[in-house]
Amino acid sequence: MERRRFLGLASGFGLAGAMSSLTGCAGGAAGGGTKLTMVAADYGNNSANTSQTYWDDVARQFQQKNSGITVDVKVYSWDVVDKKVAEMVAAGNAPDIAQCGAYADYAAKSLLYSVDELLSIPAQADFIGSMSDAGSVNRTQYGMPFVSSARMLFYNKTLFKRAGIVKADGSANPPQSWDDLKTAAQKLKAAGVKVPFGLPFGPEEPAAETLIWMLGNGGNYTDDVGSYTINSAQNLEAFQWIKTNLSDTGLSGRNPATTNRQDVFNAFASGDCGFLNGHPTLIQLAAKNHVDYGIAKIPGKGGQLSATVGVADWMMAFKKNGNRQQIGKFLEFAYSRQNTLKFLRAYDLQPVTVSASNAMLADSSLKEVWPFLQELPNARFYPDNKTSWGPVNAKLKQVVGKAATQDPMGVLGDLQRTAEAADNSAAAK
Repeated sequence: MERRRFLGLASGFGLAGAMSSLTGCAGGAAGGGTKLTMVAADYGNNSANTSQTYWDDVARQFQQKNSGITVDVKVYSWDVVDKKVAEMVAAGNAPDIAQCGAYADYAAKSLLYSVDELLSIPAQADFIGSMSDAGSVNRTQYGMPFVSSARMLFYNKTLFKRAGIVKADGSANPPQSWDDLKTAAQKLKAAGVKVPFGLPFGPEEPAAETLIWMLGNGGNYTDDVGSYTINSAQNLEAFQWIKTNLSDTGLSGRNPATTNRQDVFNAFASGDCGFLNGHPTLIQLAAKNHVDYGIAKIPGKGGQLSATVGVADWMMAFKKNGNRQQIGKFLEFAYSRQNTLKFLRAYDLQPVTVSASNAMLADSSLKEVWPFLQELPNARFYPDNKTSWGPVNAKLKQVVGKAATQDPMGVLGDLQRTAEAADNSAAAK
C-alpha cells in the first residue's frame, strides 16, 4: 500500500478474479446478452489466497441472478495493475470496470461514469463521507472507495514499562504530544531499545508518514481549495522538528530517509521498536510474535490528532462500452454488505461503507480493529482527486526522507515546485 496491499494488508473491496475462467470481450455475450470486463488488483500474496477466487465467486453469483449479463474479471498484481489499465485505455480498449490506485486522470479526461450515474441513492449514501469526498472532482464523485486503512499509534507496553513510561497505576502511558513523544523516545533509548520510535520516510510508502506529521502541525498537502501547500510554514516547522528532535538525536534508531514502513513493522514485531505509527496489518504481525501492544491516537504538536490519515484504493467505471446500467447493477451487487464483509474478513481490511463498518463494530471478535473503524469517518486522505498527485507522490517517495534528515526547506520547496508544475501541466491538457 504504498497503497499496494495497504500497508502489508491487502486492499480491495469487492471484485477480484485474475485469469478468470470467464472469458470474452466487452459488448455482446453468448446468447445475445452483455459481457462486462473488469480489471482488479490482487490482494493475496500467494496462489492460495488470491483475490481471483473471491471475484470468480462474486461473478458467478451475480450471473446466476442476472442471466443476461456475464462478467469477465482479470486480476493483476499491484505491481502492474495500474499500468495494465492505462495500456488498455490508451489502446482504446478500456475495461468496463477497473479497481486500481488512481482515478483522477481518467475523470479529468471525461472517461468515467459519475457514481450517481451508476448507483442508487442508498448505495451512494452508504459510502463513508470522508471517502466519498476523496473520490470527488469538482463536487462530482467518480472514484468509488474500494477498501480503506487508517493510521494509529502502536506502542510496546512491555518496553514502555521497562523504560518507566507509565501512568500512576503503572500501566504504559502513550504520548499525546510531540514533546511527550520525544521524552518517551529518550527514555526508551536510555533503556537500550534499538528503535525507540519507528520513523519510516524511505521510498516504500512515505506519503502516509509525511501526512501524519503535516496534520500534526495543522498542515496538509493541499489547502481547502485544492492548491498545493507542501512547503507551508506549518509543514516546514514539522519537518524541522523531526530533524532536530528525532533524526539528529538518533531517537529513530536508524536513518529515517532509508527506513521503509516494513522495516519498522518488523522491528516492532520483533520487540525492538518502542512505538510507531501503523495500520491494522500490524495487529496480526504483533500478535503472531506475542508482542504486548497498545493502540492510541497519534500525537500532534499540541495534543492528539483530531483527524488521522486514511488511505483508500479506488473503483471506477469507464464509459467506453456504454454498459452503464449493467455496470451499475454489478457494482450494487459487489458492494452489498454480505460481499463486502466477506472480502474484508478474508484480507483483514477496513470498510468503505457505513453498513459494513457498523457490522464490524457490532462484532466483538473484531474488537481490536474498532479504534481504526472509529477514526475513518473523519480521516484525511491524499489528494487523490488531483491528476497531478501521481507524479508528485512518485517524486516524494524518492526525496522526502531528506526533509527529515538534511534540509526541510530545500526538499519541501522542490516538491512544491514539482507539484505546481504538475498542476499546470494537468490544467493545460
